[in-house]
Amino acid sequence: MQLDKAEILIVGAGIIGLTIARELVRAGYGDIVIIDKEPELGRHASGRNSGVLHAGIYYSPDSLKAKSCLNGNFLMRAYCKEKGLPLLENGKVIVARTTGELPVLDELHSRATANGAKVEMIDEHQLAEIEPNARTVGRALFSHYTAVVDPKAVLKSLKNDLEESGRVRFHLECPLTGLEGSGTAQTGKGEIGFSRFVNAAGAYCDKVARLFGVGGNLRLIPFKGIYRLLRKEAPFTVNSSIYPVPDIRNPFLGVHFTRSVHGDVYLGPTAIPAFGRENYGILAGIDREGFGIALEDLTLFLANPLFRSVALSEPLKYLPSYFYRDAARLVKELSPTDVLPSAKVGIRPQLVDWETKQMIMDFMVVADGASLHVLNPISPAFTSSMDLAQGIVAAHFKG
Repeated sequence: MQLDKAEILIVGAGIIGLTIARELVRAGYGDIVIIDKEPELGRHASGRNSGVLHAGIYYSPDSLKAKSCLNGNFLMRAYCKEKGLPLLENGKVIVARTTGELPVLDELHSRATANGAKVEMIDEHQLAEIEPNARTVGRALFSHYTAVVDPKAVLKSLKNDLEESGRVRFHLECPLTGLEGSGTAQTGKGEIGFSRFVNAAGAYCDKVARLFGVGGNLRLIPFKGIYRLLRKEAPFTVNSSIYPVPDIRNPFLGVHFTRSVHGDVYLGPTAIPAFGRENYGILAGIDREGFGIALEDLTLFLANPLFRSVALSEPLKYLPSYFYRDAARLVKELSPTDVLPSAKVGIRPQLVDWETKQMIMDFMVVADGASLHVLNPISPAFTSSMDLAQGIVAAHFKG
């Protein structure tokens, strides 16, 4: 059964799919279909992230993340102001827990400066003026451009814009199930013909890519991000975000404090190896891939020391006492009773190069004939999305 036919078919109605569609409309394309397996937007990574707009601090200056993050931040902030969407522009601080972390703090300052971010090294007195309860050893890094948005509000607004353009059609609850030849997608609702194809499938990007013979050396290893809430009656507050100095050899930033646009203060996320692309609960979301993912985790555990370190330390944060200890190292005052459970859980769809057994640190954009694949869309993908979309459309659709 023929469901639809489009010049461009986009699989995935998350932030990457929506922003690419937005740029295609701006470039003059007028026959675009977006499909998604869920009944509404924001069910997965795009709607479950912290809402932080990053400022290009962590990323190697030659990376696609570095090249897209800061301008993506500016574009997203401008969009939120234009549309009247919630936005906090309070910056963030990165604090050192030990003197051994100070050289990495200096490296972050160097990377941020090279990437064009406005940052400054501050002492403990200056830190106390910005975040009175934050604790550091000697000095901290203050990021001026870091901001916070409401991810679901952004997704809803973008979808409204695309529908109002009259050039984009959505089919929700419409999973991609396969390909028929080179120009027909099989879906749960029928066939969709296309001339160009965009893979913006998030945690399923590797599966979609393999339908086109792309990314055969890639494996997706999901990591679970658990959040907790700061009790509203806690005797202190968080004005913006308090982050630790991360281990820049891996792509995780560590448990941190973030004030949301709605006034709640979240702690997290963790980076616990998960057993499903939607394994949001302890057992919920473990599907038939779970056993295979467990075997891949074991392989990485044996082959990759960085993964082994994460796999040994992060699962302990399921326990409130361990989670609390991690968070308490960032602040002067925190009681276990100040940290409450939260329903907020996310999955980070981390790609691994299975030939080298190394986690891929950067975004990957692979063009293959009439198909284009946005792979490894992990943080700061939400921040980078509008700039990333501009670059993708300029490079692969214009001219």
